[in-house]
Amino acid sequence: MANSELSILFPDQDRVTYAMIPEETWHDLGMDAVVEKVAKTPQEVPLLQRVMASLTPDPTVSRFRTDVFADLQALPEVRNRLMTLLDQVKTFYDYGVSRSHSGDDGLWDLMHRLEGYHDYILTVEAIRDCLTHREIRSEGLTRLRDAVDQIYESNSFAALKKDVEALRVSASNVRSLTVGINVNERFEAISMGLVSVNAKPFTHSGLLKHFVTAVTARDSVQPEADWNGRLTYEPASPPSILQKMESYALKSTAIRNPLLGLSLAAVPRDDGSAEVPHQMDTAASQLVNRLVRKLKEILAQYMNISVRDIANLIPELLFYVRWAEYLEALKEKGWRFCKPEVRAEGESSSGMEARGFYNLKLIGSVAPGDAVPNDLTFSGEKRIYVLTGANRGGKTTVTQAVGQLYLMAQSGLSVPADSFVFDPADRVLTHFPADEDKTLDLGRLGEECRRFRELYLQATERSLILLNESFSTTSFEEGYYIAVDALRAMLRKNARVIYNTHMHKLAFELDTAVNSPETAAKALSLVSVTEEGIPSFRVRVAPPEGKSFARPIAEKYGVTYEALTGLG
Repeated sequence: MANSELSILFPDQDRVTYAMIPEETWHDLGMDAVVEKVAKTPQEVPLLQRVMASLTPDPTVSRFRTDVFADLQALPEVRNRLMTLLDQVKTFYDYGVSRSHSGDDGLWDLMHRLEGYHDYILTVEAIRDCLTHREIRSEGLTRLRDAVDQIYESNSFAALKKDVEALRVSASNVRSLTVGINVNERFEAISMGLVSVNAKPFTHSGLLKHFVTAVTARDSVQPEADWNGRLTYEPASPPSILQKMESYALKSTAIRNPLLGLSLAAVPRDDGSAEVPHQMDTAASQLVNRLVRKLKEILAQYMNISVRDIANLIPELLFYVRWAEYLEALKEKGWRFCKPEVRAEGESSSGMEARGFYNLKLIGSVAPGDAVPNDLTFSGEKRIYVLTGANRGGKTTVTQAVGQLYLMAQSGLSVPADSFVFDPADRVLTHFPADEDKTLDLGRLGEECRRFRELYLQATERSLILLNESFSTTSFEEGYYIAVDALRAMLRKNARVIYNTHMHKLAFELDTAVNSPETAAKALSLVSVTEEGIPSFRVRVAPPEGKSFARPIAEKYGVTYEALTGLG
């Protein structure tokens, strides 16, 4: 994606900057597995990732993308037709415009290029018609429509259309070239010129008969060199020359049109060479090259940047189309999605209000009605949530889901929730357990601390930070004290944070160990609720349940004293 001026994903390039989220974050949020389902080919996966991983906190970008996606999602016939038409423009650009300066082009290639220009004209007209759909409301598609209108109404496009219609000759109708050959008194060819392009092949009844007639019959010798319109091939050279020229005439094509302004002069061969076959072959090549250059000069007038910009929209449109197709299929199965809403200007910064959200990774593993929805709010006061609860109670699932909401919403996509109102994040940063092979040098705790410091230095008050069991690789007491300092620092940063942990003591002592009267922002306890010892997968703001969940797990797997010894 070359962020050009014409874009349906990247508006206002002079003003807006984007930052890529780390690869670790993409993996931690489970988006790699999700996007593989969205893409139709492995080659599309990097494209989808690049778009979603490019973040900006500018709310106008999120609104711009959201509106474009809403239009394309609501109008499948428009997006499908637009995809086909833009692909045609890209084909024209790849095989026409971008190869226009190749020195190896022959006349046949240029004939087909002229057909390509004809197709380009029809495609621009079709795109213009497609974008006049009365239901299109987004700024992005309106901009595209205006750009296409500007191309269509420009003088250069009108001239191109006029010239192409005049110049265009279907290659399938060209059957021969008429070439005039000048000879000296010894019947050696000294020059040659293109006389006409014909829709019929040359015919003759015998080489020798025509040769004799041309040489001896006085009434067959023309006093002038002008073409008289006959289509009979009258050779005036030895058979070897005829064979070469006949072969060349039947295999080559050209254009005959007065708008070309071509009056091809003879190609002189004044060296008196008797190597006539080589002479004729060289002269024919030079003649065709001259015609090629003339046609290229005419077509080059229409090589403008608008063609490239329209062609470059293909990957952007592909991003929207693939997600629209994927979400439509999920909706048909009963999964819920909504259009995200960027928080209005003037409201509290870095806020969020999510209702009924769930994790995309649940799709395929549970039925739509079995995915437990949750609610969560970030505001000026609610900045950090310390999430505790039972093992396998959904803590990581909820943490991932919040990150997914931001990546999808800031890409303009519908999100897995009943409603989602938010302020865009400048970064989404995660601190999940590191792979074993990354902890060999520093040890697991050392690696965790190093990564957290890097994360903290990148974060701003507009960032979203998601921590999963951070600082749990050491003893409880050591991990607790490190976590307290980390939370206090993040509270001063004023970023949006979810920290899920097994350290219930940390959640119990937030008011005494973390929160400070010096800051309006607070850290709150968020608990994954259990009902009669069974995880409900719902979270709510509340004190920790204050009991160990290890006992039920040990009982389930028979690792209690009674179960092991049989004395219970």
